[in-house]
Amino acid sequence: MEQYLNTFINAFNGTIDWTWKSIIFEVQWYTNYFWGLIIISLFVWCLEIAFPWRKNQAIFRRDFWLDVFYMFSNFFIFSIVISGVYEVLELLFNNFNITTKSLSLINTLHWPHWLQLLVFFIVLDFLQWLTHVLLHKYTFLWKFHKVHHSVKEMGFAAHLRYHWMENILYKPLKTFGVMIIGGFEPEQAYIVHFIAITIGHFNHANIKITWGVFKYVINNPVMHLYHHAYAIPKGKHGMNYAISLSLWDYIFKTNYIPEDSGTIEIGFKGDDKFPTDFINQNLYGFKKHQK
Repeated sequence: MEQYLNTFINAFNGTIDWTWKSIIFEVQWYTNYFWGLIIISLFVWCLEIAFPWRKNQAIFRRDFWLDVFYMFSNFFIFSIVISGVYEVLELLFNNFNITTKSLSLINTLHWPHWLQLLVFFIVLDFLQWLTHVLLHKYTFLWKFHKVHHSVKEMGFAAHLRYHWMENILYKPLKTFGVMIIGGFEPEQAYIVHFIAITIGHFNHANIKITWGVFKYVINNPVMHLYHHAYAIPKGKHGMNYAISLSLWDYIFKTNYIPEDSGTIEIGFKGDDKFPTDFINQNLYGFKKHQK
């Protein structure tokens, strides 16, 4: 028990230390996720201001500051809180001889770095797409995912407005993906991290971009706006589940872009009764009496 407690404390303190060093620029710039997030956010926000898709939408749109708070809460505060739990679980699995190589299907260690990164990106993105589908399909999971869909005006910061339980769901899937591709995470994984953040910010931004012929591969704001549409095709739990790569929706026939005016209503049925503050939004999914 002492071993697990020490592991938890060391991981918790280590994450706090790393986050603080990131803030004061004492980590290598390309692994500085704190300032990286800020720079990407400011860049996409400036594009929103300069080239707005919905020109009548305010620069400081509805719930702008709530979404900004979610960004830092989910990426840093929650990471600090939960870091010790993940390290304890990893130690527990290792004690039962279950390692990140246990489910390895392919050995990528001798592949070129660019190919390792590409496979890493594709595998993780597919698993996130699959998780996203489940979040919409099952009522218990949808109650937590409603936080993300409670956005009523779309902007870059809406990307990271999501319930902390989604971290609990996505993280194991990411670990599973790492196990499949040889039980490793490339040293250059920060590249994948920043690419994913940038694409995610663009997807939620008030900018009209489709990427031309690459729209069948890369997710975009027009496609993702319809993921947030209030009205979805009858009999469907949702459409356009893409995270970074839109190709999964085209492959599995969950793509849906009937028009591109950008003026559709977003949200979900009953969102007028959904909590509007951070605390109650995060308590919502645990209340059994709510549908």
